[in-house]
Amino acid sequence: MLNMDMIDEIISKALFEDIGTGDITTLSTIPAEQRIRGRFISKEPGVVCGLEVIKKVFEKMDKEIALTFEVNDGSRVNAGDIIAKIEGSAVGILTGERVALNFLQRLSGIATKTAHTVEVIKDTKARITDTRKTTPGLRILEKYAVKTGGGANHRFNLSDGILIKDNHIKAAGSITNAVTAARSNAPHTLKIEVEVESMAQIDEALEAGADIIMLDNMDLDAMKAAVEKIAGHALVEASGNMGDKDLQAVAATGVDLISIGALTHTVKAMDISLRFE
Repeated sequence: MLNMDMIDEIISKALFEDIGTGDITTLSTIPAEQRIRGRFISKEPGVVCGLEVIKKVFEKMDKEIALTFEVNDGSRVNAGDIIAKIEGSAVGILTGERVALNFLQRLSGIATKTAHTVEVIKDTKARITDTRKTTPGLRILEKYAVKTGGGANHRFNLSDGILIKDNHIKAAGSITNAVTAARSNAPHTLKIEVEVESMAQIDEALEAGADIIMLDNMDLDAMKAAVEKIAGHALVEASGNMGDKDLQAVAATGVDLISIGALTHTVKAMDISLRFE
C-alpha cells in the first residue's frame, strides 16, 4: 500500500498547478449546491493503478465526495469496465477531475506496460526491474505502479545502494579502485553493483568482489558468455535499451535481472474517462 502522507504534497502541488486561483469555468456555470454522480470507465484493456491517489485528490476538493471502487489496484480491466463510481459536489468533482485522471491514467499505463513485460518472461528466472528514469517528483508513485504491474523496484534514490557506472570508473581510475573505495567508505549493509561493457571488466569486477554485475548494452551472445563467466558469483543484470529488445531472448541468456527505464520514462497513459450520469 502507498503511504498517503508521503504523496500528500505531490497531490497538493498538482492541484495548485491545475486550479491556480480557481476553476473559473465551473464556478461561473455550476451552482455551489449542485450534486452529480459519475463513473470512471476504462476505454481499453489494462491494469488499474492509482485508486487511493484519486481518492485523496477528491478528499482535498470536498471531504463529502464519495468514491466507490469497483476494482482494486492491480486488477485487469477491459474496455467498458467500470473502475469506480463517484458522487458529491459537482464543483468539487469537476475541479479535481483532470488531476485525478492524470494520476490514474499515467499510473495505470505504467502498471499495464509492466504487466505485459513481466508476462513475456514469466517462464524464466529473470525479474523485471525499473530504474531512476522517472518523472521528477513522481518517483514514489511511478515505482509503486511498477510493483502493481508485477515488476520489482531498483534503487529508489542514490542512498539505496552503490552502483558504479562508467563515469564513476573513469573518475576513480578503475573498477578495482572504485570498488575498493566503496568497500572502505560505505556501510557494510549496502551491496555494490558495477556496470561493465566487456569481458575484461567482468573479470576485474569479480576480482574486486562486486555483488551485482550490470551488463551494459551487450548483445545476446555476449550476455550468455558473461553469465557463464560470472557463474553465480554475483547477480547479473541486463541493462541498456531493454525496452527495445527481445526480452524472452534476453531472459534466456540466464541473467537474473532486466532493468528497463522505459517502464516509467516512455509510457502511454491508459485511456480512462469520467462520465457523468
